[in-house]
Amino acid sequence: MFACNYVETDVFETIEYEASGGIATIRLNRPEKRNAYNTRMMNELVAAFDRSDADDDVGAVILTASGDVFCAGADLSGGAGTFAQLRDDPERAALRHGDLWRDGGGVASLRIFESLKPVVAAINGPAIGVGATMILACDVRIASDTARFGYVFTQRGLVPEAASSWFLPRIVGLSRALEWTMGACMVSAEEALEAGLVREICARDELVPRAHEIAGRFLSGSRVAAALTRQMMWRMAGAAHPMEAHRVDSRAIAALRASPDTMEAVAAFLEKRQANFKGKVSDDLPDIWSDGAHPKFY
Repeated sequence: MFACNYVETDVFETIEYEASGGIATIRLNRPEKRNAYNTRMMNELVAAFDRSDADDDVGAVILTASGDVFCAGADLSGGAGTFAQLRDDPERAALRHGDLWRDGGGVASLRIFESLKPVVAAINGPAIGVGATMILACDVRIASDTARFGYVFTQRGLVPEAASSWFLPRIVGLSRALEWTMGACMVSAEEALEAGLVREICARDELVPRAHEIAGRFLSGSRVAAALTRQMMWRMAGAAHPMEAHRVDSRAIAALRASPDTMEAVAAFLEKRQANFKGKVSDDLPDIWSDGAHPKFY
């Protein structure tokens, strides 16, 4: 995991964080600025996902926003030189490595990718630029009927960011991803649904309750198994051969087969009752990614 320059605080300035009933809700909260993305929001999103990962009572996360807009893209209030000024932004010091510089949208999307808890994006309105790319690392995306998705980077003289050149073709296919990004397209909720970018469209007042319903599905199983499953699916999306997945599957099964959660699950099945899983992601998550810890096979 990478380091960011955020300040640990219980009070966020650009987002809201709340957790109850096993679900954490992270809400972009600059409605007066159409939830435009700035350095503070980047750092606070990282901090919020750090918090949800560390809370063993949280089994799923919802990412949504206040107001009528999900995210209007990068905050352009700095004028024509907005993007040029980012290099010298002191809050982004952790993203500079000599002459190399990291994209701030990618910091948030990669942190979401690394989440140990399933993530549901509830897109309540237009999502432009980084608003349309940060959501790609979420596991499930649902949208309100007022949502639109703006891949408008070429109109800003830029290329798509937030690692979207990796995520977007895997979600909607290469041809569609190229069409949307090279054409600086505004994509309707209906087209996003047809392309598989979102799984369903809801009336806006039904959006968050529906997100809670979907997130609730992730709470019934072992939290440790869910965390491993999430990372296995995402990481294997880029694997060159299914043997890579077989190796990881085998390590995970070997690590979990005698775990308390697995034994409890078998006992519950035989006794025809609900399993009472007690495994904690913070303590019981095995390392299945280190080749050195396991014999290789072919």
